Parts: sequence; structure tokens; C-alpha cells
Amino acid sequence: MNTFTAEVKKIDSVDNLTIVKFDFDGVALSMMSLELNSSVKVGANVKLSTKPTHVAIAKAFGGEVSYSNQLPAKILHVENGELLSSITLQVKSTILESIITRESSQRMSLHVGDEVTAFIKANELSVLEILND
Repeated sequence: MNTFTAEVKKIDSVDNLTIVKFDFDGVALSMMSLELNSSVKVGANVKLSTKPTHVAIAKAFGGEVSYSNQLPAKILHVENGELLSSITLQVKSTILESIITRESSQRMSLHVGDEVTAFIKANELSVLEILND
């Protein structure tokens, strides 16, 4: 599980749907939630989480995409298994893991030191812990 700390910047709700905006070390992130913990408030620091299988990677990305969360990253490690690849990414001072197919890793020719964009859909991000109330 990937975890990282961010500050809640904005909360918008309509009926049961909530969109939460965060600042993650200068990078804007969004989360979509159907059941937001009532303790999540603007200004709170929270620990966010996402599964490594929910982190997509683009190399030499230059177009539009619907992913709300686009994080510039550097590849620190590539481990190609028989079917899957584990890609270790550095985003600012935080380390994230992406698990993609080995075929994708090889097709994209991912290597240590490559600058990439990590994508996380808003519905694949969640608040794991509220660090202050």
C-alpha cells in the first residue's frame, strides 16, 4: 500500500458525493468519496493511500487524460517479474510503487532515472488516517 501525507485544501459535496482537494508537497490531488469521514476538514493533515495496482505510468506524456491526479515522478527501481513489473517511483520526497504488466514495462522501455508521470484516479485515493483535527 502506498501512503503519503497531504493537507486538505477544499471539500465540495452534493448529496452523498464529495470531492476533496489536497496539497501534496505542492502537487494538487483530488479524491472522490461517497462516505467521507466527518472528521476530514479543510486544513487537516491526512495520510492518503492507494494500491500500487492503482498507479498508472506514462512516459513522455503530453496529452489530455481524465485522471485527476498527475504526479511528476522519477523511476528509482524496475523489477520485471514473469507477468508483472514493480516500478519504484520518487514523487518529491515520497516513494510510491506502481505495479503494471511486464509487457507494458518493456513496451515503454522503463529504466531507472526515467522521468515519468504517475496517474491515480480520484476514486482510487482514500484517507487512511487523520493526522490532526
